This record gives sequence, C-alpha cells and structure tokens, in this order.
Amino acid sequence: MVSKTLFSSETGEWETPQDLFNELNNEFNFGWDLAATKENAKCKYFFTKEQDALGKDWFMIKSAWALWCNPPYGRDIGKWVKKAHLETMKGANIVMLLPARTDTKWFHDFIYGQHGIRFLKGRLKFGGSKHPAPFPSMVVIFK
Repeated sequence: MVSKTLFSSETGEWETPQDLFNELNNEFNFGWDLAATKENAKCKYFFTKEQDALGKDWFMIKSAWALWCNPPYGRDIGKWVKKAHLETMKGANIVMLLPARTDTKWFHDFIYGQHGIRFLKGRLKFGGSKHPAPFPSMVVIFK
C-alpha cells in the first residue's frame, strides 16, 4: 500500500536519499545541510527548522565547502530558491534538491537560464520509502 503521506501536504520534509547525497557530496564536498532535522542531517553542520536557515546569511558561513539544501517542499519552497539565488550572487556555492516544477514562478525567476540544472531520471524514493515520490526531481547548482 502506498503511504498517504507521499501524496499529501501532511509534511514538506522529504529526506534526501543517501546514495544521491553521497554521489553529490563526492563531487561538491558539502559542509552544511541548510534544511535538516537532527535525525536526517546529511552534514556535520546543519540548520533545523527552529534555527531558521532563511533568516541566516549563508554566504557568511566560513568554509571552503559547498552548501547542501533539500528544502521543505510546499508553499514556501520559492523562498528557499530565491534565498539560494541571492546568496549565490554574494559568492556562496549551493546545491539544492528540488521537485522539477518547471511551470512555477520560482523556477523561471531564480533558476532557468541562471544556474545549472540536472533533471533526475525516474522518481526518487525519499527517506527509505518503498514507493517513489509522485513528482520528478532536479538538482540545481547555484553558482
């Protein structure tokens, strides 16, 4: 049986598949996970919902690392994409896992024609789920 949570807005938190993260981490060397919980953080350093990553200055994170972000999916995802775009303009290196929603304002305003896009083949299985997500995904390299 397919989890009802997969097809609802009950949660916007979709844990990054570990194998995908490992592949990207080998390429980009992430130091921070910008949108995590203590249970699903992919990096030693991370921001939780309570720490409000959107209110932080990502560029000021002093490191040679790239920043990883699999933001909460939902109505506020555009705020995360805009923030990544603006922080990149300051010099931050950010990689985001996002739903491939090419029809959205945030995609056209802050990604398309400005940053690298990798559309992922198939549908991801988030957080160890037995079933794939009901949407395609993309990795956006903001730099």
